[in-house]
Amino acid sequence: MSENSQFRFGAATGVGSLPGGDAREAAKTATGSFEDFAFLPELPARGPGADMIGRTAGMLVELYARVEPSGWRIGDRPGRDTRRARAWLGEDLDALEEFTQGYEGLLKVQAVGPWTLAAGVELKNGEAALSDPGACRDLAASLAEGLRLHLAEVGRRVPGARIVLQLDEPSLTAVLRGRIGTASGYRTHRAVDRQRVEATLRDVVAAHGGGPVVVHSCAPDVPFALLRRAGAAAVSFDFALLTERDDEAIGEAVEGGTRLFTGVVPGTDGPLSDPAGSVMGVRTLWRRLGLHPGLLTEAVTVTPACGLAGASPGYARRALAHCVRAARSLADNPE
Repeated sequence: MSENSQFRFGAATGVGSLPGGDAREAAKTATGSFEDFAFLPELPARGPGADMIGRTAGMLVELYARVEPSGWRIGDRPGRDTRRARAWLGEDLDALEEFTQGYEGLLKVQAVGPWTLAAGVELKNGEAALSDPGACRDLAASLAEGLRLHLAEVGRRVPGARIVLQLDEPSLTAVLRGRIGTASGYRTHRAVDRQRVEATLRDVVAAHGGGPVVVHSCAPDVPFALLRRAGAAAVSFDFALLTERDDEAIGEAVEGGTRLFTGVVPGTDGPLSDPAGSVMGVRTLWRRLGLHPGLLTEAVTVTPACGLAGASPGYARRALAHCVRAARSLADNPE
């Protein structure tokens, strides 16, 4: 097992995004919902620069991006969009610091991973950075350095926390399978070699200096084995998208010490089942794989299926509280 696989994760946490645009209210929710596994919330409803790609683009070092009608595009100098992204992140960190005085639990921060970033940011010619291997390398190196600075800043603001880095990679499977469309929309970019994908991810994971890294994807067919080899201590996914084709990879991940962040609580408004019902599928999977029930609390963190940006504020708070209750049910009744 890797050193990261021995890390003690919390029983429940959020994925990252929350509804609305009030940084203080979001920080209060993200820190108050979990005794020992808070997270830095993201508020994409504020607009460009608070969205997933723009927020991470604002962290880049010596690379800058601006908003075009087609999306985020690499530019020559920091402009209004970069300044706005950085200002909103600073506002979020101020709010987080306010609500984590004396906090000594786990604290998760999120950023887009290198391959989803390469698929989501355009070069000057309008094509995704994914189309240019050199641009992908530069983007990943800039991201890694930006993450080092960001993690250090979070550590200064919340000195008692044990920081967990989450890399969001919803486009990763599409990158591996050659399903990212070109600017024209008539073709797709060729699939990226799996070894290159893995090596780049490993370099960005190393930005945490040996600290625990979670890779999140709420897309189907998450490449569990590749992420484990790249150094991920945990994999976060939408549990409803699993199929029996994933069984072998899940079993190997658990036996290898990889934590599973199982997204079992819906990310949009709707009725919530009882806590035991929310994790029934996890117990069924465990029995199907022949895994020991006692491993459940050692291997599973309960989360929403994906971010909660599309939910109402009231539902978002209920969903996070429901994750805590579902995790408690899993621990109290593993069989």
